[in-house]
Amino acid sequence: MASSRSLNGGSLPFSSQRLLALAQQLSHYKPSPCSLDDGDEQERIIEETVGKVVSQVGVQESVTPIAQNPENFKPKRAAVLICLFEGDAGDLRVILTKRSSRLTTHSGEVSLPGGKAEEGDKDDIETATREAKEEIGLDPSLVNIVTVLEPFLSKHLLRVVPVIGILTDKKAFKPTPNPAEVDEVFDAPLEMFIKDENRTEEEREWMGEKYLLHFFEYETEKEKRKYIIWGLTAGVLIRAASLVYQQPPAFLEQNPKFKFPKIVDRNTVMR
Repeated sequence: MASSRSLNGGSLPFSSQRLLALAQQLSHYKPSPCSLDDGDEQERIIEETVGKVVSQVGVQESVTPIAQNPENFKPKRAAVLICLFEGDAGDLRVILTKRSSRLTTHSGEVSLPGGKAEEGDKDDIETATREAKEEIGLDPSLVNIVTVLEPFLSKHLLRVVPVIGILTDKKAFKPTPNPAEVDEVFDAPLEMFIKDENRTEEEREWMGEKYLLHFFEYETEKEKRKYIIWGLTAGVLIRAASLVYQQPPAFLEQNPKFKFPKIVDRNTVMR
């Protein structure tokens, strides 16, 4: 088997040349510089609830005025793991979770593994992989971290960093959901997030700005279980799929513009 250096340490073997090529492609990824006036703002849907990252309005940090003054920006941090693997049919798939029905907020919604950074985390990669292990029993040693996307800001000014990793041996991963946080673990094809199939949209408004909220419906082949993927999860996966397949989505995103305060610390809130 071929192998590639991982950002989380070590060198993990790849079960196919496709996964190796993908790892090499993503390892060279550098976030494109963004202008505050170019209209390329991205909608991101995130919220902080019980230390988790779920759904509220947000925006890429790189297109906000805050990014121009990083010395004034010290928000709380979080990370999510976009864990990809090669399915039996040769397609790229991503691991997702259905939030526990026991939770008082956003119960039963689909999300990526992830949550807030803890004091002992050395970086965003460790936050994402630690949370994935706590939520679904995914051993970090099975995941080859290949890149980190630019962070996103929630309306609560929580900085969320998407971390992309490749699961090189799917059979070695035996999901063990934490019942306090997760009811189900499943996977979906990554490519669906740049296609216009099984997608609906709703126009929403926040802070006087209209934008489109995208909903993707997915049904598992064997169990015939249906899931709706939207909000942060859909937004981040649209971005990840566009990067992996090197093409924009086949639909209009229509993202809003947001205004943020000039100075941000852990106590700053948006109203």
